Amino acid sequence: MSTDPRIALQALVSAFEEHLSAVSSRRGNSDPAVETAFYGISDAFEEYEDALYESYGEVTPLELYDDEDDETEDAGGAGDGSKDRETSIDA
Repeated sequence: MSTDPRIALQALVSAFEEHLSAVSSRRGNSDPAVETAFYGISDAFEEYEDALYESYGEVTPLELYDDEDDETEDAGGAGDGSKDRETSIDA
């Protein structure tokens, strides 16, 4: 079952809006609403990227990575390049 990229894009934009709302009304450093919204962006992005690739054979210039990649790079390694949890923009 494939998702229409336009629908997936709308879900991604909504996830960003939910994240902004959660961050702007944050109730402390470890507010679970912010964490939930953070992961919502990640999940919505993966859905969008999959739909885009499935429909058009194209990807975005964005990459998801996890904290372990940062720790490996900080320790002098190159990281494994796996896509998971945090979003960065490669420009």
